[in-house]
Amino acid sequence: MIRRFIHLPILLSLILAACGGASTPAAGDPPGATEQVPASTSAPAGVGTAPSPTQVAPTTVLPTWLNGPFVEVTSGQTLTAADFQGKVLLVETMAIWCTNCRQQQGEVRTLHERLGERDDLVSLVLDIDPNEDAAALKEYVATRGFVGWYAVAPADVAAALAREYGPSLLNPPSVPMLIVDRTGEVHLLPYGAKSAEALANALAPYL
Repeated sequence: MIRRFIHLPILLSLILAACGGASTPAAGDPPGATEQVPASTSAPAGVGTAPSPTQVAPTTVLPTWLNGPFVEVTSGQTLTAADFQGKVLLVETMAIWCTNCRQQQGEVRTLHERLGERDDLVSLVLDIDPNEDAAALKEYVATRGFVGWYAVAPADVAAALAREYGPSLLNPPSVPMLIVDRTGEVHLLPYGAKSAEALANALAPYL
């Protein structure tokens, strides 16, 4: 009888060890071999995380008339929509014979002198008179020291401008000008001559 009580604690300890065996490493097992690994709490790839820069699609959608190509008369460089991507454009339609245009381009030159050299601002001047050519426009620009990119507008570009914004875009004496912002949205400026200061104020929200 006495020997049964002596072995009862040993029996109880064996039973408890058997019940808790799932959380106790067996002899010879490496530490942590039988530990339960908690489920991951991180979100699946692409869910609830910001996309990397390479995954972000470009937001700039330029108007179709900017697809060009335009031949810049001073440099002979061919310009396409890719050259305007992410830039702010100040666009003027003109003709060589238009004295109002000449005055306006002088104000644009003053504007650039005030703002200094900027890679993100482009002045694009389009000659929309079908009777004028690149050679005459190049001489016109060189004689007066105007700045910006000058090109003879292809007929389809001139037609698209009139279709999109009205026939006044093809009336140089009214000094048509517009701004194309970095996202490709077009903002028409008031008709008539505009000072360098007025142009700077109009461009300020987009630069």
